[in-house]
Amino acid sequence: MTELPKKEQLYELIKVNPFISQQDLAIELRLSRSAVAGHIAGLIRERRLLGRAYVLPGRRPITCIGAANLDRKLRSLAPLTMGTSNPARQDESFGGVARNIAENLARLGAPVALTTAVGDDASGRALLAQAQAIGIDTGSTVTLAGRCSGTYTALLDAHGEMVVALADMALYEAITPALLAEQALHRSAPALTVADLNLPPATVAALLDDAAHGAAPLVIVAVSQPKMAHLPAALHGLRLLILNQGELETRVGAPIRLDADFAAACALVQAQGAQDVIVTRGAGGLFYTLPGGAVGQMAAPATTVVDVTGAGDAFAAAVCWSLFNGSDDLELACRRGLKLSGMTLECEETVCPWLGADSLDEIHNFGSDDGHDYLAPPGFNALYQE
Repeated sequence: MTELPKKEQLYELIKVNPFISQQDLAIELRLSRSAVAGHIAGLIRERRLLGRAYVLPGRRPITCIGAANLDRKLRSLAPLTMGTSNPARQDESFGGVARNIAENLARLGAPVALTTAVGDDASGRALLAQAQAIGIDTGSTVTLAGRCSGTYTALLDAHGEMVVALADMALYEAITPALLAEQALHRSAPALTVADLNLPPATVAALLDDAAHGAAPLVIVAVSQPKMAHLPAALHGLRLLILNQGELETRVGAPIRLDADFAAACALVQAQGAQDVIVTRGAGGLFYTLPGGAVGQMAAPATTVVDVTGAGDAFAAAVCWSLFNGSDDLELACRRGLKLSGMTLECEETVCPWLGADSLDEIHNFGSDDGHDYLAPPGFNALYQE
C-alpha cells in the first residue's frame, strides 16, 4: 500500500491530537520544524485547519473566559472553635471557575480554550503548564508583568463543608473588552462561550452584546452573591444563566422560600433577556426552565461528601458539555450535571481525577418519573416587581 504524503500523515496526527506540538510532529514524521510549519500553513490555507491549536472544522472549541487561580483549602481536623487556633490540613491545587470548567470539559474529551489572566510568577507558569498538559488551549491567556496570580482560600470544617472563603481576584479586571477583542484575533471562533462573573461588568456586557449579534451561544456562571453586581440589568443574548439560590435572591432582590418563588424568580430573569436559567440548591436539588415558561425541579442524588470545592463548576461543565454536543434538553443537561458534581463531591480534588470521555455516556433522559416534577409558570407578584 502506498504511504500517505507527509502532509496527509501530519493531518492524521493532528486529528488524533489537535494540541500536538510542531516539535512532536517533526519527530514523529522525521521532518524539520520548518517543513512541519510549511505543511500546517498549507492546511490552514485549504481551510482543513482553523489556526491556533490546529482546530479542525466542525470541532470548534468551547471557550471558557474568567478566573484561573491557585486554590488553597484549609480543612479543620476537629470541630471549629472561633477566636482561637484550630488544627488543620492544607492542600493546594489549581482552581478558578472558568479554569475548573475548562479542565472538566477537557477531561470529558471536548475541545476547550481558556482565556484568563495570570501573573508572571511561579503560580501563573504552573497554571498554564498544567492546563496545556491536559489539552486546554491557553493561546488567548495573558501574562501580566509585575502582578501575582489570583488566589482562592477556602476554610472547610471537619465534614468538608465550606465555612468561609477568601478570594483575591483583582487580576481579572485586566480582562477588558479591548483585551478580548485583541485575543480573538489569535483564537478560533468558539462553538460555545462560557464566562464566569469574575470578569469586569463591561466585559460581561460586551460578551452579551456579541452573543446577541450572532456570536457563539453564551453561558454565564455566577461565582458569588457580591459578584452578581457584574451582571448587567439586560440579559439579551444569554443562552443560559447558572447560579445558586443565594445568587438568584441577589439578582431578583427578594428572598426565595417556596417552589413558586423559584418559578417567579426564573421568569423574571427570562423577562430580562435570558433564554434559560438553572438554579442549584446543593443537597436540595435544582430548578431549571422549560420551553413555554414552565419550570422543572430535580432532586439531588444521595452523595457521600468528601469535599464540596469544585462541585458547582463540575455541574456547570457537564451542562455545557451537553449543550456543546447538540442537546438543548436542559433536563438531560441537569442529569449529567448532577452526575458529575456527585463524582466531584466524593473526591478531595477540585476536579475529579478519574473523569474521562465516557463518564456521562450512560446519562440519558428516560422521562419524567424519577425524581423531578414541573411547575406551571406563575404570574408575577408584587414581591418581584421593580
